[in-house]
Amino acid sequence: MDMDNSITTEMIWVDTPGALAKMVRNLEPCNFLAVDTESNSLFAYQEQVCLIQFSTGREDYLVDPLALDDLSSLGSIFSSPIIEKIFHAAEYDIICLRRDFGFSFENIFDTMLAGRILKYPQIGLAAMLESEFNLTLDKQFQRANWGERPLSEEQKAYARLDTHYLIDLRQRLNEQLVEKNLSELAREDFERMTKVHASYVENGLAHFWRLALKEELDYQQLAVLYELYQYRERVARAKNKPVFKVLGDKVLLEIARKTPRNRDMLEHVPGMNRRMVGMHGGEILIAVEKGMNRKPPPRPCRLRPNGRYLNLHEALRIWRRGRARELGIESDIVLPRDVMELIAKEEPSSLAQLKKIMQDLPWRFNHYGKEILEIIQQEDHS
Repeated sequence: MDMDNSITTEMIWVDTPGALAKMVRNLEPCNFLAVDTESNSLFAYQEQVCLIQFSTGREDYLVDPLALDDLSSLGSIFSSPIIEKIFHAAEYDIICLRRDFGFSFENIFDTMLAGRILKYPQIGLAAMLESEFNLTLDKQFQRANWGERPLSEEQKAYARLDTHYLIDLRQRLNEQLVEKNLSELAREDFERMTKVHASYVENGLAHFWRLALKEELDYQQLAVLYELYQYRERVARAKNKPVFKVLGDKVLLEIARKTPRNRDMLEHVPGMNRRMVGMHGGEILIAVEKGMNRKPPPRPCRLRPNGRYLNLHEALRIWRRGRARELGIESDIVLPRDVMELIAKEEPSSLAQLKKIMQDLPWRFNHYGKEILEIIQQEDHS
């Protein structure tokens, strides 16, 4: 069934302060509110939220952040403990909304995360809508530049579909969570999601080392890669392009490995061609020369985990895998990896200490706390 044929709600474009204020008044009484965002990550050095979609079941709103100087009135909606905000794959949207506008979040439902907990074979929105409602979602604008204006009517129609059916999908998934006694576990993960931050937004040196450590490069090649990396950042920032549209990671690594000293050598580097050499060749060769005459940046210090940590981590991992098999869910749903690693690091010796570590996971603590503590105590005596 084509989804467009079933839509009868009004689509409202919001690009003025008055329209925004009216929309907020209409959203405030809602118990359920579907939310999505569109960004321009494929077209800009620093991505930004370019569209925010809301659906109430009666209206579909498209908010244009590029036309509005102040979106602070949405803050009370996102932070409301009464209004449930329904996202699909909430992490990225929450990170972007928090980064660009400083919003905080309470009371969310993530349909993708619910699908994972329920062990859906496919958890993309299109696949889940087809599975639950036999609806076909057209994804032709998935890679569109949402920072361009005006948006076409086709883009607007596409954008509304990302939220239009989310409330119905949420109801269906929630019924299944309740039926399988997984709703409390899911709520626990939804609550954790409201606190997510962009941990990957680090300084350039951390990003550089993430790239550098993919390959075995010697001392001088690392220095060359760093100069190439810095050049790519400067060009991407100046042209407001994503870095991969300047030079891809594989090309940077190949240049650093080959350390070409002239244009002919550069043309023969895998991934390069005459057009790219014409655009970047001179600056690349300067970067290579600089790298050959300098030290690489200091490597980040990483503490090597001790044997006790590794043994406890492995014991917890084996227990987690067994529990997941019994419940028919993914192992990181039983105990998230970051919490498992913290438990292995801290080695709590009492339920009170373990409860503090698992303070964001009360359901899991109540169900698994004693088992986890027994595993720790067994490792202490092994």
